[in-house]
Amino acid sequence: VIRFLKVGINCLAGVPSVVFGLFGLGFFVIFLKFGSSILSGSLTLGFLILPTIIGASEEALKSVPQTFREASLSLGVSKWQTTYRIVLPNAMPGILTGSILGIGRAAGETAPIMFTAAAYFTAKLPGSIFDEVMALPYHIYVLATAGTNIEATRPIQFGTVLVLVSVVLGIDLIAIIIRSYMRRNKRW
Repeated sequence: VIRFLKVGINCLAGVPSVVFGLFGLGFFVIFLKFGSSILSGSLTLGFLILPTIIGASEEALKSVPQTFREASLSLGVSKWQTTYRIVLPNAMPGILTGSILGIGRAAGETAPIMFTAAAYFTAKLPGSIFDEVMALPYHIYVLATAGTNIEATRPIQFGTVLVLVSVVLGIDLIAIIIRSYMRRNKRW
């Protein structure tokens, strides 16, 4: 069963984001009748980043030396306590880094948002999770493809891209800082 799940997760990691967007459109928007909403977009992006987070978490858990587990168990500590008090604290930097990098990936995706959550224009902020939302990646797409005078919107396009790249780089920088801080506190 575990090997089957690993193969499935590895396959999902190679799926293009547009396929995740179409899945979200078909399943969340149409089948479950959530409509084009924040909820549909969030669930779709959750499926998109799931392979990244699972892969990083698995590697982080494998990086904890087996001797830590064996020493804890030999002292009479239960498997659950060993996992909770020994393995997870030592694997946490890798788990957090993978999670934050997954969030950074989701922040820059256009296709899943375009199919499941984004509106061309909304005059107000969303009031519930069932409302549509404007998103930076989709806004860049709209600016680059809509209208007759695309050159007139070029400065706005570049400004929006700068904001999006800054957000994604900021998220990645936070991941690096957290990982470095937590690794410094390791004793091995």
